[in-house]
Amino acid sequence: TKLKVEERLWHVKSGRVAGKSHAATALNREINKINLSIHTHYREILERTGKVTASQVKNAFQGIATAQKTLIALFEEMMQEFHFRIGIDRAASTYTQHEVLHKQLKSFLREKYQMEDIPLSELDLPFIEAFNYYLRVKRKMKPGTVRARTVLLNKVIRQALHRNLISRPPFEGFGLDKPQVQNRSLTAEELERLISTPIKSCTQSFIRDMFVFSTFTGLSYADLKKLTGKDIITEEDGSRWISTDRQKTKTTFHVKLLNIPIQIMERYRGLAAGGNVFPPMSLGQVNVGLKKVAKKCSIERTLTFHMSRHTFASQVCLSQGVPIESLSRMMGHKSIHTTQRYAHLNPEKIGNDMKQLSLRLAGRFTHLK
Repeated sequence: TKLKVEERLWHVKSGRVAGKSHAATALNREINKINLSIHTHYREILERTGKVTASQVKNAFQGIATAQKTLIALFEEMMQEFHFRIGIDRAASTYTQHEVLHKQLKSFLREKYQMEDIPLSELDLPFIEAFNYYLRVKRKMKPGTVRARTVLLNKVIRQALHRNLISRPPFEGFGLDKPQVQNRSLTAEELERLISTPIKSCTQSFIRDMFVFSTFTGLSYADLKKLTGKDIITEEDGSRWISTDRQKTKTTFHVKLLNIPIQIMERYRGLAAGGNVFPPMSLGQVNVGLKKVAKKCSIERTLTFHMSRHTFASQVCLSQGVPIESLSRMMGHKSIHTTQRYAHLNPEKIGNDMKQLSLRLAGRFTHLK
């Protein structure tokens, strides 16, 4: 404080200078200002983070790190920037994932630390371990979902490092369990049951049609929702193609419309507004409906819309001999490595490939004698 007073004049109990002299009054006035400033900083920190330490108040009073960035505040900034880019180079579905993580982080901070926010400087290995435990045990999330949340949280941390808000990675040494990747493609038998099983519900029938349409075109749900008549072109030979840009990557892709997707398009002609090919429905509603569809079609696993894209890659294309390079272009991937993650070849396909190879090599080589 840089204030000085003789020891004999200091009243310990009141924390003030004794007497009513001009010097004593001036000193007490300064002490009152300091007390008011300290209490103000205390309340501001408490409102901002939900928790206060003596060092935080001291630093704030002394003008040190008064604008210290916090995790939730930084995340909300990033979310706002992301929101402005929706429809340009970001997808609304990805923003929803940000909203979910934001809500879970705030719940975790309240439950674990009784705080509304936490300074970035206080993040450490025990924090991410506790958050991981919270998601797995308290929220009962699957390993893949926990991994997705942690990866997104790490993006916030990388942004903090990029902005020089922290000097080192706080979660260094934390290992993420990589869940075993399941085959997300329907089998040929499951696909046949999905297509042929009678469904009376109009809503479920529509959801089934959207899934089948994407199974034979490879469209993601985001691209399916924005598909318009202008995206359908007719070639000189009469064939019809989808030609548009992927919403996620802005990569142009072209895929030929086979008979099944053409029939589905005709079924919903004129039912959608604004030139769209299909009426709108949220992805959440679709995935809930797909669970009911799967049950009616005796498909004994959780059906999600993204599985249609995997089925297009594996059953419709690769299993029928379409080269992975062509598949990559049709799916709008920037890298063939991305396409390879969709490649789930069944034993029959591998067996047929080896049979064809055996026929091509017959007589070309002789065995060693």
